[in-house]
Amino acid sequence: MKVLFLHTNFPAQFPHLSMALARDPRNQVIFATTREEGNLPGVHKLLFKKHREPRPETHNYLHSLENVVLQGQGLYRSLAKLKAKGFVPDIIYGHAGWGLPTFMKDLYPNTPLMCLFEWFYHAHGTDADFDPATPLTPDDECRIRIKNVPILIDLYSCDCGISPTYFQQSQFPPEFRRKISVIHDGIDTDTIHPLPGAKLVIPEMNLDLSGVEEVVTYVARGMEPYRGFPQFMESVGHILTARPACHVVIVGADRVAYGRQLPDGKTYKQAMLETVPLDMSRVHFTGLLPRNRYIQVLQASTVHVYLTRPFVLSWSMLEAMAAGCLVVGSDTAPVREVIEDGFNGRLVDFFSAQKIADCVIDVLENPRATTAMRVRAREAIQERYALRKMLPLQIALLEKVASGRVKP
Repeated sequence: MKVLFLHTNFPAQFPHLSMALARDPRNQVIFATTREEGNLPGVHKLLFKKHREPRPETHNYLHSLENVVLQGQGLYRSLAKLKAKGFVPDIIYGHAGWGLPTFMKDLYPNTPLMCLFEWFYHAHGTDADFDPATPLTPDDECRIRIKNVPILIDLYSCDCGISPTYFQQSQFPPEFRRKISVIHDGIDTDTIHPLPGAKLVIPEMNLDLSGVEEVVTYVARGMEPYRGFPQFMESVGHILTARPACHVVIVGADRVAYGRQLPDGKTYKQAMLETVPLDMSRVHFTGLLPRNRYIQVLQASTVHVYLTRPFVLSWSMLEAMAAGCLVVGSDTAPVREVIEDGFNGRLVDFFSAQKIADCVIDVLENPRATTAMRVRAREAIQERYALRKMLPLQIALLEKVASGRVKP
């Protein structure tokens, strides 16, 4: 079987699936991407690029759409050369909404197309208007509607789609949901597991917390309101005051991955450190970490805090649970799909730094009371999200679509 993966950020959500397919000598696996870094055994990378950037004078609603078209055009041109040499995939699987699947039915009209659908944008009712302190303008509402244009094209064009969670699937228009199966990317619970007595030591950062008994952790791609970073940092002030032996470890880049930048040009990290007085000898910003160090952080965590608007659920929360962390999570829809308060974790008000802190402090003061919750947290991931269960489901669906047994 000839399989073509599409994603700008190699390998993104597809490392395990693409490698599993590549291990079968009967398969040919090609991954089209713009990212030069990284390789996977048996997976052949096809690099492509846009021939230009979006024009500055393009209407602001259409700026991202123009970028999508340029990416799709760049991919089309690269694949057309490959097609001219005789390559026709049996199935195409790409991330929706970024332009890569957009023209595939034009280049390969007879090839089944699968798409990964992560999010459908709404101005009201989910992430965009979640924070009453940042109300939307009419301009925001119109811009958000246009962001769905490439996603709608992919919904129409694809033969089948996958969404990682039921909450995320529920955001898509009802008339298209029948196309979208809910199958998570998969959490590697064999690699990510509890390690009793684990201590956090990162020599290359001169970080040694081997003598620390209480470690509160926080992980996100960026330090931003979408993932509750301001509320978390405010809660840290309360936590450090109440627990003088506690240390806090924050993993992530000092950037905004989702949502708005601050108008004064400061990062949210800078703004919060200027606002909240903290004992910086007990607050450790690691930046982005290699995979093995990141897992060490989770295994050494006493309490892991995960906050999110009603938006795409992060792998980090599920991986923290797989590592046996006690997760204090925001009481928002994507988190409630996984965590039941008091059963396999704790839920708190996203906006209340004091309640976040109180919950974390309660867990630190009563560690034995959370033992069963930690066990059940890992069990939930093993039962519902483990890679060893999700990967066979992904492969089975992909093969079914490739064989023509799934009709749009």
